[in-house]
Amino acid sequence: MSTDYYTLSDAAVAQLLGRRVRALRLRRDRTQEEVAASAAVSVGTIKNLEAGKGKLETLIAVLRELGALDALDGFIPEPTVSPVQLARRQGRPRRRASGKHAPSPQDDTEADSSW
Repeated sequence: MSTDYYTLSDAAVAQLLGRRVRALRLRRDRTQEEVAASAAVSVGTIKNLEAGKGKLETLIAVLRELGALDALDGFIPEPTVSPVQLARRQGRPRRRASGKHAPSPQDDTEADSSW
């Protein structure tokens, strides 16, 4: 069963991520103290991360220590450029957004909201 993250609050997504980090740490059979020492952070910082209140830098350090840093490719894949776009731009990388885009499914949901 997949999770519809768009229906969750930001805090709920952070808590879910924290629970997953905790589960990963336990699967690796590492204590909070061991991970904190290896990542050069305090045990309180690890507890906060697992409670969904951590910082991005802490998440990166902990994933590195748990051998799961490569999971970032699945988290946010490297964007690719289509050959057609590359040809239009004559091989130059895109440097800014135009601001003109088709509405995403999230935009549609927000527009239909009764707020």
